[in-house]
Amino acid sequence: MQLPTKTFVKKSDFASKIDGMTHINRLFILGALATTGANVCAQNETTGKQLDSLFIAEVEDNREPDKVLHAEPLYIDLIRDLGARKGEREWNAGLGLTDRNQFDEYLALVEYEWAPIDRLGLEVELPFTLYYPTVSNESAPSNRLNSLKLAGQYSFYVSELKSISLALGYIHEFELMEFDRWSEGEWYKGMVYNPFLVAGKRFGSQWHSLIYTGPVFHGENGQLKTAFDVNLSAHYMVSGTRNFIGVELNQTTEGSDYDLTIRPQMRLSINEHLMVGIVVGIPVNRESERMSSFLRLIYEPAHR
Repeated sequence: MQLPTKTFVKKSDFASKIDGMTHINRLFILGALATTGANVCAQNETTGKQLDSLFIAEVEDNREPDKVLHAEPLYIDLIRDLGARKGEREWNAGLGLTDRNQFDEYLALVEYEWAPIDRLGLEVELPFTLYYPTVSNESAPSNRLNSLKLAGQYSFYVSELKSISLALGYIHEFELMEFDRWSEGEWYKGMVYNPFLVAGKRFGSQWHSLIYTGPVFHGENGQLKTAFDVNLSAHYMVSGTRNFIGVELNQTTEGSDYDLTIRPQMRLSINEHLMVGIVVGIPVNRESERMSSFLRLIYEPAHR
């Protein structure tokens, strides 16, 4: 009996055609398929990178001067973006609540920042503090407009290649008395002088780090008190958006007194021009402060 010459496993038409080709032709077809697959994978990888850097590309475009996208801390924020470009501007409104053991402290602020020329940011801020006693038979401090705050910041080094920006700045505050002293003709309290340095570095497209540091000189009643602030931050920005999560470490040293507050935070983009930031404050060794919270509303009008 003659054995059948056909196999019992049915082959596809494509496989049959491959079998019928010469060895050289089979190698050519298989090589072409492998090359096509590699190209598809490369295209997918490129598309993923484009998605990851979607918002970065909007900031780090071909315009002059160079600018690097950095995540800006929400509690101790910058005067303006590092590497600011002429015409940029932004409105901020903030509201915070701090538990001070025997009373609650409410912080409210309004600030406007803008860039009159490339690399230079200016800011005007009005911070208010309101108090409410939480313990019976205990009084709280008087409400006040803390100060008139004027500030400037200049980015003297910006490298898109290294994703690094450096800036120098200065804050000058005219401190004001409590509201109930204004009726007595006393409204001016003293001055605060605060030069500072900012250094920002982005790792890849999503991880951001920043240091904001400098001395604070507080002049009142002919005396000058000195403190030193070191504010560190790290953030993870979601691909193709301005949304991020991160943390600030706000440190102040005044003589032998050292205070540290850890502030986890997140920023959400509502639309192209509006964002909201949420911050929680966790004091590590502040004797008169418990948990705190802070909400920042950020509005950035369109600009060229």
